[in-house]
Parts: sequence; structure tokens; C-alpha cells
Amino acid sequence: MSVPQLAALLFRRDWRGGELRLLFAALLVAVTAISSVGFFVDRLSQALSQQARQLLGADLVVSSDTPIDDELLARAKQFNLRVGQTVVFPSMVEFNGKTQLASVKAVTSNYPLRGQLRVAADAATPMAMELPVQRAPAAGQAWGDPQLVQALGLQAAGLGQASKAMSSVDLGELQLPITQIITYEPDRGANFVNFAPRLMISIDDLAKTKLIQPASRVTYRLLLAGEPAAVKQFETQATLKRGQRLESIESGRPELRTTLDRAEKFLALVSLLTALISAVAIALAARRFALRHVDGCAVMKTLGLQQQTLQRALLLELTGIGLVAGALGVLLGFGLHFILISAIASFLQLTLPAPGLLPVVQSIAAGLVLLLGFGAWPFLRMADVPPLRVLRRDVGAPAAKAWIAPLTAAVAFAGLMFWFARDTKLASIALAGFAGGGLVFAGAAWALVLALAPLRLVLARIGAAPALRIALATWTTRRGVTVAQTVALAVGLMALLLLTVTRNDLLDSWRKASPPDAPNRFVINIQPDQREEVAKLMIADGVKTPDLYPMIRGRLVTVNRKDIGPETFSDERAQRLIDREFNLSYSTAQPAHNKTVSGRWLDPEQPEVSVEQGIMETLKLKLGDELGFDIAGEVVQAKVTGVRKLAWDSMKVNFFMILSPVVVEKRPQTWITAYHQPNSPGGVPFDTRLVQRFSNLTIFDTGNIVRQIQTMLEQVIRAVQVLFVLTLIAGLVVLYAALASSREERTREAGLMRSMGATRKQLLTAQMLELAIAGGLAGFLAAAAALTVGLVLARQVFQFEYQPQWLGLWGGLLLGAIAAMIAGGLGLRSVLRTPPIQTLRGLA
Repeated sequence: MSVPQLAALLFRRDWRGGELRLLFAALLVAVTAISSVGFFVDRLSQALSQQARQLLGADLVVSSDTPIDDELLARAKQFNLRVGQTVVFPSMVEFNGKTQLASVKAVTSNYPLRGQLRVAADAATPMAMELPVQRAPAAGQAWGDPQLVQALGLQAAGLGQASKAMSSVDLGELQLPITQIITYEPDRGANFVNFAPRLMISIDDLAKTKLIQPASRVTYRLLLAGEPAAVKQFETQATLKRGQRLESIESGRPELRTTLDRAEKFLALVSLLTALISAVAIALAARRFALRHVDGCAVMKTLGLQQQTLQRALLLELTGIGLVAGALGVLLGFGLHFILISAIASFLQLTLPAPGLLPVVQSIAAGLVLLLGFGAWPFLRMADVPPLRVLRRDVGAPAAKAWIAPLTAAVAFAGLMFWFARDTKLASIALAGFAGGGLVFAGAAWALVLALAPLRLVLARIGAAPALRIALATWTTRRGVTVAQTVALAVGLMALLLLTVTRNDLLDSWRKASPPDAPNRFVINIQPDQREEVAKLMIADGVKTPDLYPMIRGRLVTVNRKDIGPETFSDERAQRLIDREFNLSYSTAQPAHNKTVSGRWLDPEQPEVSVEQGIMETLKLKLGDELGFDIAGEVVQAKVTGVRKLAWDSMKVNFFMILSPVVVEKRPQTWITAYHQPNSPGGVPFDTRLVQRFSNLTIFDTGNIVRQIQTMLEQVIRAVQVLFVLTLIAGLVVLYAALASSREERTREAGLMRSMGATRKQLLTAQMLELAIAGGLAGFLAAAAALTVGLVLARQVFQFEYQPQWLGLWGGLLLGAIAAMIAGGLGLRSVLRTPPIQTLRGLA
């Protein structure tokens, strides 16, 4: 008989005999859970990325200091990408003798390529109702934002109808009617020029204004959109010239990138925990299957079957199980992921793209890795059993290579960790947490077994309840099995509790890091003599303790007294940073939303500077460097004493460089602040009243970014909550498998004790007490480990503050005890039903 034929024969026999049920069920649940999470996460991640890209107005943007050349346009056409263009520059806009500095934006008719422009439905209350528009301003029209309309005193007359325009403004040598009020512009970033009120015109009218001159400060942007693969090809193959750069979510929108990164890491953590729980279930099921088939393998070897042939057949049988369960699990997972989507369909405010093939490949591959990594060695060990096992049941497989099983399991698990997490730090922390937890669990279980062993004698002397004595005797006698079960229970519960910590505490901490009342307005150009009155007005309007910061324009010109320029650096971003002015600030205290990650906070009385972490890396600076800033023609020096990490998604005012007051306090400066302005449909908004009081102020609305961050956050939170139920099911399979692995041994012990007079009620009570002890210990240890790993993940991976609720340790103990008794009652219900005579015959 050939190896495939033998493997097929073994598979049919084991399937008919029901021996594969637990192993097949564990693998099926694993692949179903992994694939459903994979399909769901794949679609949600794509949707979140698409939603985030709307704030670029495209999938990819080429920003340039010079007009976009034909070579880039031809390259985009080669990859079948849709293209659009914008030209942004500052200019004065005039109406009835009144002038206003505006950020003029000339756009092509298909702008934006991603997202939608929205305009006011009623000019009298522009923010009360919005309407999406399909096309940008046509030639001969201009659109303005509420700030520009208010600043110039424009009057509405037939809003939205070109023939009944509000008013006409002078822009260079062109006069254009204002026909719409812009309420939402998807790609309006936080660049300095964009703080000015917006005037949007057609790119066809740009030349007629005659405003673009050789020395003009203009930003040209090429918008690109298309299939992800084509966009990626363009990004990698496009040859950019000096002054040109690529903008994406990663580089252009740090506040959104931070939120998107956290979202992807949270979803990856759910997938990782699901894989871990499934791995434990498979390992336990494979071990149980192998123990039940040792005798059959011994018989086959006595009949002349060679060990290598048997090993190959068993390995082939295992692979067949993996492929069948994997294919079925992917189909079930694909159907289940629609249930997950429907559960949050009413909440989602975005369209989910079709899933790719990656979840299919990943799920089947992960199932095989789990099965072979955690189950192959127990299978192969069956082939090592000597033929003497037929005559002597105490003879088993040699124990010389027992270390191979944990090694292969560890390698498989580590590989899955890094694959699912897609983040080295996340995978490393999770792997170290579970590996260290496993060792601690084993040590604690072994110590408790040794500590409770003498208690049996004490209970016997005082005549304690028989059920309690039986429970302790059973738990302390089978030390190896007891420790193994406790570790398996603890690891499974740790994964579940870590997911609970993620679902509750970590997500709550994320909410606090990006609260709904995050600032949605930036105010700039506050003069020093206006600062106190602006603060009073803000407090009177309900803004609690407004944070106002000085802002000074300065250019970095020296490092350690050596002149630097764009040519000093090869990195394009570093060149751009050196080629422009920084917004500098000074403070005696570190802003609360900043965190020092290296060095220390600066001394207000010494010439020192605290630098943002990303700028330090881009400019290759280090602690102790002396930086020289050109401020209004004079160079000031400051020593780098600290490195800060900024909370971009807090939407608060952030500075790359904060200096000691002694260095720049007396330099020319304005002040900046950010605050949260609620909707005020029934009254005059605070920003309008503020500009009416101080006409020199410029207020920038970042509400669309705040709304985007909050929407993404809530979508991920809802997704994690739904996925928690699925992972919980996988956890129950682990508990069932852990306790069912000792069913045969428990059946023999129960039969012997009943033959010696123990009642069924006593044995049932003893079994529940034993399960409660094991589950309680496992739950307590798992809760401690989950809270510890959650703390490390929050601070090292997700980058926000989190305070563990250590009282949850007792909740873990109670949860473990209850879960073990429920799962154990289901998995071991047949133990006490077996007649004692049947057990005794099996021992004969």
C-alpha cells in the first residue's frame, strides 16, 4: 500500500470513528476566525485608507514649486491614472475698495479626485446645511469660504446661481462673481498659506488674472487617483525634479496617519490574539488525538509497517485535515464576515471595497502553520512508539526528543505573530508577553501543586469533606497534566482578557487621546497686546483654560556653528525643512500633550531647545547639538537638550522647535491658539464674533479633520467589539480542548474510585472543585499578564497613557473559575457516565 493510500485509509477510519472531531473543530474555528477577521479587516483597512485619502483629494499628490511638466502627466497617463491639478498662492482680493489677503486656489473641473466639495445651501447660515457638488467652479466663477465672505462684507443674492451672483470681486486683472460659499474642502491642509481665507477659481481663469509672476510664491499640485497597484507603480517609478515631492497620508497628514496607524494596529492585534487562541486549541487537540492513537500505531508496526512510512502517512493525513478544514473555514469565514459587516452597517459611514485574495491565502497558510507547528510533532511521535506497546501499555514513545514539540510550536507562533501584526514592536511585545507569561504560569502552577500536596494529609486528619480531598488529590497527583492544563487555560484566558483590555480600557484611552471636543479651530495673527482680551473672550464663551502660544518665524542656518543649507542634506524632506522657515515657540513648561522621549525639558534660563522626534531623525540631529536660528536677520543659538513626541491626533497646537524664553522672548512674535467650537445653528458662531472684534485675526477651520479622526476611531472601536464575540468562541474551544485532553485518564480514575465506594455526587463535586482551582489560578495569572502586556502595548505601541485596573485580577480569578467549570462540565460530562465495570475491563 502506498503512502497516500495509507493516509487516506487512516483519514477515513479516524473520521468515521469521530477521532478527528476535536482537532478538526479546533482548526475549523481557527481558520474561520482568522479568515473572517482577515476579510473584515482587509475591507475595513482599505475603506479607512480610502476615507483618509479623501483629505488629500487624491490617492497621491505631486507637489511642486514650478508648473507640473508634461513628463509627469505622460507618466500618469501611462498607468491609466486620473489626473487633476491645483495651483495655490496668496493674493489680495478686493471688493468695493476693501481688500483681504486670501489663499487663492485654481483648480481643474474634476477637482477633487477623492472626496467631495460641499457648499452652503443658504448663504445666510452657511454652516447650517451643506450640499455636495459634482464639479469645481466653472470658468468665469469664483467660490469663497465664509471667512472671505464675512471679511469683505459680501452680500448674498441668489446663492448658487451664476446669473444672480452674490457679488463680484477683483482678483488681479480679472473680476469674478462669487457664486458659492465653500463649507468643506477635502484637501485643505494646515500649510501656512492655507490659514488665509479661501478663494477658489477655475484653472482656466488663472492666466487672465496675471498674478503669477517669476518671483511669485506658488504651490503646484498634481492630483492622481486610480487602482492601488498603478498608484504604487507611479510612486516608485516617477522621477521627480528639485522642488518636487510626493505627498501621501504618510507624509502629508500626520494627524490622520497616527489615527490610521493605531486603527491598523488594533485590528492586527485582534487577528493576532485570534491566531494565538486557535494555536492553543490545536496543540491540545493534536496531543489528545496522538495519545488516543498510540496503541493503533504500535499494532501497525508489529504487522511490519516501517516507521518512515507511518510517519509520512500521518503527516500526509495531517496535511489533508489542514487543507479540508482550511478550505471550509475560509468559506465559513467569508460568510461570517458579512455578518460582522451587517452588525456595524448602520454605524459605518463609508463604502467597503471588495476583499482581496490575501485573506484567503493568509487564512489557509495560517491554518497549515498552526496545524503543522503545533500538531505535527505529536502526530510524528506516534510513529516512534515501539511494537512492545502492544504487550505493555506502560511503554510509550522515547522522550529523548521531547524538546522538539515546544520548539516547533514557538517558531510557528513567532512567525504568525510577526506576519499578523505587520509591526515589529507590536509582535515583539506580544511574543515576549506570552512567552514570559507561559513560563510564569508554569512556575506558579508547579509551586501551587507542591504547596497544596501536604494539605491533603491535613484534610484527611481533620475529616474534611471527601469531595474536597478527592479534588486536591487528583489535582496534586497528576502534576505534569495539571501544570500543562493550567498553562493552556492561562494562555487562552490571557488572550481573551487582553482582548477585553483592548476592547475596554485601551480603546477608552484612545478616545481620551482623541476626544470629541478636540480643537477644531486654529486662531493665528494674535498680537501680543490682544492676547489677554482674546483669552477672556474665549473663557466667556465656554473655552476652558485656553492655551495661547507665542509663534516666531525663524530659519535653521547652523548646526554646531557650521553653516547648513539644502545642499547639506540628501534627503528631500530635510532639504525642504532647511529651505523654509520654522514656526518657533518658547515656554517655561512642556505642553501637556507633548512627551519627552529622550533627554530632558529645557531650562528657561539657559539657551536651550526641545526638538520634535521626527525632525531630529530627518535632520540627523542629536542631543547636545547647538542650533542656530536666523530670526529677523539675527542668529540666535540654542543647545538641544530634549526630544519630544507630539500628539498629532490631539489637534492641539504643536511646534517642531520650542526654545527657552531667554533666547527668543523679546523677538517679534504673534500668538496662536486652538479651541473647540461647537455647532451653533441658532446664533452667531464664536469665530465670527472673534473676527468682528479683531479683524486682523485669521481663523482656520479644522473641523473636517477632527470629524474624520473621530469617525475612524468609532468605526475601529465598533469593529473590535464585534470581533470580540468571534474570538470569545475560539477561547471557549480552547477551554474545552484543555479540559477534554485528560478525559480518558479522568474516566479511569473515576471508575476506580466508584468501585471503591465513592458516590457519583462526590466525584462530580470533586471535579467541579478541581476545575475551579485550576480555572481560578489560570484566570488570576492571565489577568495579571493581560494588564501588564496591555500597559506596555499602550505606552510603547499605541502611544497613549493607560492606567491598568489592577482590581481586575480578582475578576480574572472569578472568570477563570466559572469558565473552567462550564467548559469542563461540557467536556467531561461523559466521565461519570462510564460504568465502573467498563473501566475495570479496560485496565485488565
